[in-house]
Amino acid sequence: MEPADDVIHVDATLSVPRAELSYRATRSGGPGGQHVNTSSTRIELTWDVAGSPSLTLEQRERLLGKLGRRVDARGVLRLVAAASRSQHQNREAVTERFAAVVAQALRVPAPRRRTKPPRSAGESRLREKKQRSERKRLRSPPPDE
Repeated sequence: MEPADDVIHVDATLSVPRAELSYRATRSGGPGGQHVNTSSTRIELTWDVAGSPSLTLEQRERLLGKLGRRVDARGVLRLVAAASRSQHQNREAVTERFAAVVAQALRVPAPRRRTKPPRSAGESRLREKKQRSERKRLRSPPPDE
């Protein structure tokens, strides 16, 4: 392996060494006949979010909060790939998905800026309100005189 392959670059602020990731190959489910029954092509990736030295305290808290059900009670992230019949392709797929999931969880949303609704929106709301009121008034029986 090249030195560049020893690290997964998640985003500009985080790089995770591959040594922190744990891969496990298991048998895949679903159709596939004898091939599925004999080949361990499903790849399960686990990463200890709670104990990772690569994360700052802020990043760890954000990940544990955002990843929700993907992280177990011990703070371990678990991802699975079983789409391909190749163990190597599943390993690459789960690693790419790991980087995407972590990057998405670390993304800080831009704060919402309050805006004033346009005058035309208020006018059209009032116009529709008057039309609805008139329609309902016309439905009622005429007053007795």
